[in-house]
Amino acid sequence: MDKCSLMNEAEFTTRKPGFPGVMRAYEKVSAILPPTPVMSFEINDRQVWAKADSLQPIGAFKLRGAWHRLTDLSEAERARGVVAFSSGNHAQGVAWAASRLGIAATIVIPRDAPSIKVEATRSWGAEIILYDRAKEDRAEIAARIASKSGATVVPSFDDPWIIEGQGSAGLEAIKQLGFEPDLIVTPCGGGGLAAGLALSAPHAQIAISEPEGWDDMKRSLEGGVIVPVGPNPPSTACDALQTLLVSPLTFDVLRSRGAKGVAVSDGEIGMAMRFARNTLGLTLEPGGAAGLAALLYEKVEPVGRTLVMLSGGNVEPAVFAAMTKG
Repeated sequence: MDKCSLMNEAEFTTRKPGFPGVMRAYEKVSAILPPTPVMSFEINDRQVWAKADSLQPIGAFKLRGAWHRLTDLSEAERARGVVAFSSGNHAQGVAWAASRLGIAATIVIPRDAPSIKVEATRSWGAEIILYDRAKEDRAEIAARIASKSGATVVPSFDDPWIIEGQGSAGLEAIKQLGFEPDLIVTPCGGGGLAAGLALSAPHAQIAISEPEGWDDMKRSLEGGVIVPVGPNPPSTACDALQTLLVSPLTFDVLRSRGAKGVAVSDGEIGMAMRFARNTLGLTLEPGGAAGLAALLYEKVEPVGRTLVMLSGGNVEPAVFAAMTKG
């Protein structure tokens, strides 16, 4: 049994994500999955590389963290199952990992999540609990379920294993490229992927991209303290990036690395989705294209060897068509 499975509760609450954990996660993920492609293209005559984690078996990077977390559960913990909360991609990642490991999974998903993500999560055998995003607290619902069943709660970003697992994408890209990027640009919701990438590439600049009005990590980094999304945030097509409050774990990693943030509009994201389709042959969901939008609209300037994460491709056909028309 892995030593992480033997941690007591006090050790778990003090555990911090780090490079050794990212390396372990990379080794575990690479043992079961082939690397997703790294593609090259140009922006204003500057070469940029893109890591297409939209081509993962679940259509998003989230299975990386889920696999790292669930494979470190003890046998007793596996027997009691897991519970997670997500708008869809983390839900699929946990359900996918749980299915492969024979672990029962319950997933709390907002009622307005894209049906393509809900049905995909259900297809992996998970039990689905729907909630009202505007009126209910998903973390409280998950905690209540866990208190009754003894299941392990698997957060979407506020967890050291999840952060390390997402960071495996960075190590994978570095191995494929043969060098550490000078700049990594990534979509950001709760910051699990961004923090993991920062750990995986300790010398790279990190730039995060969030939807306008949902740029709480950007504002937190600028102010030096965590601030929530403001009241009555605007609607956004980026369902995967609607995080009301980031966590100290992700914020501390990104702040320590001097990460910078930008905000992009749905219109800019739609153009990035069209660019990815026409130039790279990829179908991206809105949240998965946020980093690319930041580069295309020059909100982040390529520096030296720049890598952008294309983090997800789970999008309703009608939404994709509407956002990429023109």
